[in-house]
Amino acid sequence: MPAIALSNVTKRFGETKALQDASLTAEFGEIHAIVGENGSGKSTLAKILSGIVPADGGTIDVLGQIPRTPIEAIRYGISTIFQEMMLAEDLTIWENVFAGADGFWTRRLSVSEKRAQTRAVLERLADCEIDPDAPVAAMPLSVKQWIVIARALLQEPKVLIFDESSAALDLEATARLHQEMLKLKDKGVCVILVTHRIAELVKFADVATVLRDGETVGRIGRDEMTEETLLRLMSATDGKAAARAREKRVVSSTHKPALEACGIGLASGKPPFDFQVFPGEIVGIAGLDGAGQADFVRMLSGIQAAPRGTVRVWEDANTSHGIRTLAEAEAHRITYVSGDRKREGLFPNLSILENFGMALYDRIAGRGGLIDRKQLQSAFDTEKARLSIKFGASSDKITTLSGGNQQKVLIARAFALNPKVIVLNDPTRGVDIGTKQDLYRHLRDFASDGGAVVYLSTEIEEFFDFADRADVFFEGALFASFPRGEINEENLLGAMFGQGEPIALADAIEHEFTQGAGKEEVA
Repeated sequence: MPAIALSNVTKRFGETKALQDASLTAEFGEIHAIVGENGSGKSTLAKILSGIVPADGGTIDVLGQIPRTPIEAIRYGISTIFQEMMLAEDLTIWENVFAGADGFWTRRLSVSEKRAQTRAVLERLADCEIDPDAPVAAMPLSVKQWIVIARALLQEPKVLIFDESSAALDLEATARLHQEMLKLKDKGVCVILVTHRIAELVKFADVATVLRDGETVGRIGRDEMTEETLLRLMSATDGKAAARAREKRVVSSTHKPALEACGIGLASGKPPFDFQVFPGEIVGIAGLDGAGQADFVRMLSGIQAAPRGTVRVWEDANTSHGIRTLAEAEAHRITYVSGDRKREGLFPNLSILENFGMALYDRIAGRGGLIDRKQLQSAFDTEKARLSIKFGASSDKITTLSGGNQQKVLIARAFALNPKVIVLNDPTRGVDIGTKQDLYRHLRDFASDGGAVVYLSTEIEEFFDFADRADVFFEGALFASFPRGEINEENLLGAMFGQGEPIALADAIEHEFTQGAGKEEVA
């Protein structure tokens, strides 16, 4: 008897048909991946398995039951870790780990036992010291991800569903999570993995079920599982061509950067460094979690101040402006896109159109401050077509969209602001490969028109064939910089772990990009 057996499952949300013919069979002791583009129905299927939403039709059997509520699902032995982290920010770590758990344990644990178990499981998972009494609000995104994973593991589930739950983890942490999945598999747990990280899942998933537009279009075993096969099924196109597509673009060289940071010190005792990004340049930013790269891109955007050093944007060859606040950054056309859309991007109670328009209202307000709805709708229609955002009606709440389509709205909002510099902080977290390809193309076009791009990602393969330069952070400082021809897994991983000697970055960066005059074509 399989752990999960779903057949011809359907589900609608208003005008949106999330699932129309979805089927899935998963066994105990199996790592089973569910893959598909944004809007294909993956997360809806996970929510049905978890008892969060009911199906409209079809046959459902999970551990011999039909979970109708999250409480029922947990009692049956089903635990789910969602991409949107369900945490009480004002409570401590141990209180979050054990939130709601007393009703599902055979005996009540004392507070000291809960603290001890929290410390033990999180220090194993996160590979660092954890204070169980620390408030969750003070924790970085990666530790918050481990907290919700720890909560699920302590429930000792028979079916464990990961819904894009490695998206906040860096390369090293994701590898540790994979090891935990393999241990669960060896114990007979059915592990369901909803993911966009296709390059990773082909290495350790046993089976993959592929969804497209709410339908199951394929079931692939380990022996047949390749990136090319999965991409072809997901998009109904040539996956090899989609995965390797490269476009030529023209990059304008200049002797003045679009944005620069001088004498930046991220932490006490760490060496200061300089950074420059030029018009027409795409710079990738990488590093292990906590290496300082996330703080740095927020400093470039004016979201937080640099402890030491200055950030400046160049208006022309002779005029520059200091950037100390978000308002100053926005005034000088520096736009920021966060991968943590729940905390830093979305207004969950507002519509899709209202979320898109939030940053545009002051630009399209007419007399008396009234919003020009026609102008807003026109801007939205342009960006919607550019990024292929899938939805029922623009008046629907933003929360009716899949996570990837929510992220598309934020990226569309950034493009609509007509920025000079766009700074992206892990923007494709929870976004499918097709959307990533579209975003890369639009960023190349933006750079070819003279824009500058700073692109932080936890997936280093995003920089291959995309970035003009990749800068790697290590232990709170900029450690290494690789030009386009040297961006590869070996170089980036080595620098992320501090291999080699730090280089004199400022001179190397400026020489690399400005040694030519006029225009330079980048393949």
